[in-house]
Amino acid sequence: MEVRAVSKYVRISPSKVRKVIGGIKGQPVESGLQKLKFMPQKSANILEKIIRSAVANADQNADIDIDLLVIRNITADQGPTLKRWKARARGRGTRILKRTSHITVILAEEN
Repeated sequence: MEVRAVSKYVRISPSKVRKVIGGIKGQPVESGLQKLKFMPQKSANILEKIIRSAVANADQNADIDIDLLVIRNITADQGPTLKRWKARARGRGTRILKRTSHITVILAEEN
């Protein structure tokens, strides 16, 4: 049995989220949350919230034992990019890309 939680349009680059994902994928939920708590990256706090949301989703299902949940997969896909302009010398402008992410967490019971 799988449970998932999706967070869309998160204002952080997917590449920054993927750096943190590698450290917690495939681990038990409790262990993954402990690791995220002590990571200094902004994406660690975002991932912690999404994992807790997936655990809450699993809690609504009577068939799933929350203590046996494992982080099966986490993906960070690119969302829409916000385009902004920054003033530069001689009246020019430089494009600034503010990237967004769609983050999906899939939890499953350990066999």
